[in-house]
Amino acid sequence: MKILIQGGRVIDPQSQYDNVADVAIADGKIVSIGVAPADFAANSTIHAHGCIVVPGLVDLSVRLREPGHEHEGMLTSELAAAVAGGVTSVVCPPDTEPVLDVPGLVEMLRYRSERLNQSRVFPIGALTRKLEGLVLTEMAALTSAGCVGFGQAEVPLENTQVLQRAFQYAATFGFAVWLRPQELYLGKGVAASGPLATRLGLSGVPVAAETIALHTIFELMRATGARVHLCRISSAAGVELVRQAKAEGLQVTADVSINSLHLTDADIGFFDSRMRLTPVLRQQRDRDALRAALADGTLDALVSDHTPVDEDAKALPFAEAEPGATGLELLLSLTVKWAAESGTPLAQALGSVTARAAAVMGVALGEMQSSVGRLHVGAAADVCVFDPAERWVVEPSNLRSQGKHTPFGGYELPGKVRSTLVAGQIAYSAS
Repeated sequence: MKILIQGGRVIDPQSQYDNVADVAIADGKIVSIGVAPADFAANSTIHAHGCIVVPGLVDLSVRLREPGHEHEGMLTSELAAAVAGGVTSVVCPPDTEPVLDVPGLVEMLRYRSERLNQSRVFPIGALTRKLEGLVLTEMAALTSAGCVGFGQAEVPLENTQVLQRAFQYAATFGFAVWLRPQELYLGKGVAASGPLATRLGLSGVPVAAETIALHTIFELMRATGARVHLCRISSAAGVELVRQAKAEGLQVTADVSINSLHLTDADIGFFDSRMRLTPVLRQQRDRDALRAALADGTLDALVSDHTPVDEDAKALPFAEAEPGATGLELLLSLTVKWAAESGTPLAQALGSVTARAAAVMGVALGEMQSSVGRLHVGAAADVCVFDPAERWVVEPSNLRSQGKHTPFGGYELPGKVRSTLVAGQIAYSAS
């Protein structure tokens, strides 16, 4: 299959290439960027005049809900949502049912996802068996099965000695540990500590829940030399600690969710359960700090934190509602929106959902390391074509995800995906 993407503005954040060009694709790979070879005869042409052509987006936090939570999402629905949003690579946490703690489960997930010929799926293996925080998993075997890192998802690891042993093991073999920094007991609230939570009578989560966990993680990193990715930093204080850790030379990367980047606790309004999220929405000063940190590189990636939730789980009082929101189809548009509002160059902003996000996985990508999140000759043709001028209104019922709950329902957003290619095959087309 030969495809020609014609006349689009091609942006590759990794190489800083930014020009109007044609992209020629054959046998699943990019064969030229610029002018197509004279003997190139395309079977299909995508007219991209006025559109932007970028690497397929890389989303580092996507719950596919299968296995175990098929009533909230399935591989077919969630991967269809991914390609509709221009996302060609997704990282899924290990908190499925059963937990991704043995190679067979990881291999099954990868096999089923590969048969759908949509987004590539990169699993995070469980750091401890059943995420119980007691016994370490067989990380080497899970890596061979396809895991790109190891984490506890939303389950804080209470036993610091177990965490230390996990860091030692991971450091010895070059594995990455993915953790959301939250102290177990301080993190049990449902809203950010502050005047609004007090006024609404909601149990609070103080900033210290994040910073205490970060201090613990960084001390153990100093002692063991482990490499850690911090998932969904949510506070200004947390940002400052990450900045200091990077300046010190610790092997740390970090991401932030689209929810924390665009919303604050004030958006909870009158107990709007769509805003029941993890991590909790914090104050405007925190949001401003997160935006600045993503722009200056302190935070490496922007993620959708896609967590589809069914109707019954959200139709409850705020404190009882299940946390989570659908985000895969919004990641690109909310990246473009942030770029416009913050004055961040579009190419730089797109790097946070392409090359910089892929770099977090690094060598764990194996043979895909030179292709994921990049556009260059010889790379796998994972491509997103979108119209930056087209605006669209988020209608939850029209989302392809099985989960219809999003805090951005009714928002008018910039940037509409026209086509998504995975391995040189058209996985989504708006026409």
